[in-house]
Amino acid sequence: MTSLISTLAAVLLLCLVLQDAFEVMLLPRRVHRHLRLSRFYFGLSWAAWSAMARRLPAGARRERFLGVFGALSMVVLFAVWGTALIAGFGLLEWALQAGPPPRSALPEQIYMSGVTFFTLGYGDVVPHTAAARIVSVVEAGTGIGFIAVVIGYLPVLYQLFARREAHVIQLDGRAGSPPTACTMLCRHATGGGLEKLDELLREWEVWASELLESHLSYPMLVYYRSQHDNQSWLAATAAVMDTCALILVGVDELKPLQARMTFTMARQVMVEMARSLQVRPSRYDGGDRLPREAYLQLEFRLREAGLKWNARPDAEETLAALRATYEPLLDGLASTLLLTLPGWIATDDAADHWEGGHRGLIASRLIEQLTDRSENDVPASRDGKLAERLRARMRRR
Repeated sequence: MTSLISTLAAVLLLCLVLQDAFEVMLLPRRVHRHLRLSRFYFGLSWAAWSAMARRLPAGARRERFLGVFGALSMVVLFAVWGTALIAGFGLLEWALQAGPPPRSALPEQIYMSGVTFFTLGYGDVVPHTAAARIVSVVEAGTGIGFIAVVIGYLPVLYQLFARREAHVIQLDGRAGSPPTACTMLCRHATGGGLEKLDELLREWEVWASELLESHLSYPMLVYYRSQHDNQSWLAATAAVMDTCALILVGVDELKPLQARMTFTMARQVMVEMARSLQVRPSRYDGGDRLPREAYLQLEFRLREAGLKWNARPDAEETLAALRATYEPLLDGLASTLLLTLPGWIATDDAADHWEGGHRGLIASRLIEQLTDRSENDVPASRDGKLAERLRARMRRR
C-alpha cells in the first residue's frame, strides 16, 4: 500500500512539474489555468521580495534591489523544477524496489536520481528491477532535455527583453527621462518634425503588439527592469498613451487616426497584462498626475511650442474622461510592480540621460540652438557667424 501511494505521489509530482516547465518555456501562449506551480511561485516570491523592497527608501538603492529579482527568480525557478524532478524520480525509484527488506533508503534513491538526472553515471547505486531501470533511462533523457531547453530558453527571454528596452531607451531623446507627453509633443513641434509623429506612433503600435505577445507568453518579463531608474516599459506606455490622448482631444495639426490605433493597442496591453497578473484597477482618479494647475501649464507649454491646442470649454473634462479609461489600470500595475508613473509635464530638474557626462549641458544647449534656429539664421551659418558663436560658447565653458 505504501509503495502504491508513493508511486502515485511521485507520478503526480513529475506530471505537475513537467507540465509547468512546458507551459513556461515552450508553450507560446497565455495559460488561463490559475492553479499553476509557476504562478504560485512568482506570486509568493514577488510578494516577499517587494515587501522587503518597501522597507528601503525610494530611490536608486531600492531600484537596484528590485532589479535583481527578474534574473534571480528565473534561476531559482529552474532550481525548484530540477529539485522537484529529482525528488519525484527518486521517490518513484524507491517505490519500485522489489524483494524483502532491507531496501535502499529514500535518501539513497534520491541521490541516485540526482546522479541519473545529470547523467553523471557514478554507478555506486544502481537500479535492480526492470521497472526501475526503465525509470532511470527516462530520467536521464528528461534531465538532458530539461537542461537543453533551459539553455535555449534564456537567450529567447533576453532577446525579447532587449527588443522591449530598445524602444524604451529611444524615448530619452524624444520624450525625456522620465518620458512625458508634453515633452514628446513639444520637441517634435519645435524641431519641425510634427509630421513625423505619426510614424513614431505607428512604431509604438507595433511595439505594443510585440509587448503583448511576448509578455503574455513569458509573463516573468514584467519583473525585468530597465537600465535606468526613471525608465520602464510601463512609463513608456503611459507617455505614449498620454500623447495619443492629447492628440485625440485637442491637437489640431495632427490627424487622429494613428493616435487612435496606437491608443487602442496600448490599452489592450494594459487590460491583458492586468488580467495576466491578476491586478485590479486602482481607485486612482488621475488627480495627482494632472491636477488643474498642471493642466493649465500643459496648455501653455503646448501653445508656446507652436501647437494649435483646441481649448474648447469641455477639453479638460474630455481629457479627464479619456484618462479614466486607462490610468486606473496603469496605476494598478505600477503599484503591484513598484514602478513609478511619469507625469504629463517634465519637472524642472529632469535631465535626459544623453545630456550627462563630459560637457553634456553644453551639448544639450548647442543641439537645441541648432535645431530651433529660424530660416533667417541660415545665412549666418554660411558666413561662419553661427560657428563663431558656438565656439565662443564652448570656450566660455
